[in-house]
Amino acid sequence: MTQLSLTRWNIAFGGGAPLVVIAGLNVIEDLPLALNTARTLKAICGDLGLPYVFKASYDKANRSSLKSYRGPGLEKGLEILAEVKAQVNVPIATDIHTPEECEPVAAVADLVQIPAFLCRQTDLVVAAARATQAAGGLLHVKKGQFLAPWDCKNILDKVKEATGGADMTLLCERGNSFGYNNLIVDMLGIGEMKKLGVPVTIDATHAVQLPGADPRTGGASTGGRRDGVSIIAKAAVAAGADGVFLEFHPDPDKALCDPLSCLPLDGAAALLKTLKGIHELVN
Repeated sequence: MTQLSLTRWNIAFGGGAPLVVIAGLNVIEDLPLALNTARTLKAICGDLGLPYVFKASYDKANRSSLKSYRGPGLEKGLEILAEVKAQVNVPIATDIHTPEECEPVAAVADLVQIPAFLCRQTDLVVAAARATQAAGGLLHVKKGQFLAPWDCKNILDKVKEATGGADMTLLCERGNSFGYNNLIVDMLGIGEMKKLGVPVTIDATHAVQLPGADPRTGGASTGGRRDGVSIIAKAAVAAGADGVFLEFHPDPDKALCDPLSCLPLDGAAALLKTLKGIHELVN
């Protein structure tokens, strides 16, 4: 398997490297919250000896309702992410949604993320790959809820064709649609994606979503099963995941986006310590 690196940050993915933690907020709410979350998680990961990448979205484009909070938008959101990067000295991961966003995002983010719903959008994948390659970052592609693990080969082929053969893609497991309003994670899929020769992460947060099934809004937003996040994260690391993607909030029930799926920030240390132990045992 190809080991990928964010050289500037001395972070390696896969190939026996330490478990990488990609964690932060679902969406940017304001700068103070972003700074506090980044500093807290960086300190925890530092104590545990785990490489850390701060994640937050500047725009949540795939919303159930026009009334759902989406974030500050591209310009303001990138300003906040750049400030977090500068003040906390951490690499950044964030999502893109259109080809036009790729260059400005790649200039700030070290890990450019393609959402699961958009993983087969050829123009987006090609633009993201080229912009990320030019900026020296890596591409983090979430497997669509509708894709078999082995079908991700086509995504990897697109990236290589667009970049002259560059190895720069991580794949992310986040569950498959299983009937209405439900997702199921097939842990065997992690090994299947690793057979494609790339590092694989687990998005345990979005894997517990119940799309369009938030009982508080009558289906106008996504529900979730917060208690399942740690279960899926631990199982995925045991199955060979090279990194974990997790979203936290100091007060999850008051989070402005997907509150039922994010974890309390004060529980991060215990969970990450457990995940580190599982990863070391497996490897």
